[in-house]
Amino acid sequence: MEFLVASAIGTLTSGGLYLLLRLRTFPVIVGIALLTYAVNVFLFSAGRLTVGVPPILRDDITGYADPLPQALVLTAIVISFGMTAVVVMIALGAFLGSDNDFVDDQPESPDDRTEGGS
Repeated sequence: MEFLVASAIGTLTSGGLYLLLRLRTFPVIVGIALLTYAVNVFLFSAGRLTVGVPPILRDDITGYADPLPQALVLTAIVISFGMTAVVVMIALGAFLGSDNDFVDDQPESPDDRTEGGS
């Protein structure tokens, strides 16, 4: 079980980093989403990977699942949804303003500039 979860975290992280390094807007947004999923699974697995145990320690039950990572994941899901909405709106504004969706932020060279009025 731990190997499967660790492999899923590694796959989500590597896929997210690959897409994050692309030069298009949409793959960057999907890469950020994959990275947030990887962080959520990592936080969730930090609370022990147990099945059928309550999140509260009681006298009659020997094990328990830590509820703090579950609360952190719930908060991270809400934050990542809001962050994704903001990034999509910024990307849409950049696309509509420049008619392309490249993420290259290279400064213009002096040869590319046109002289205006002087």
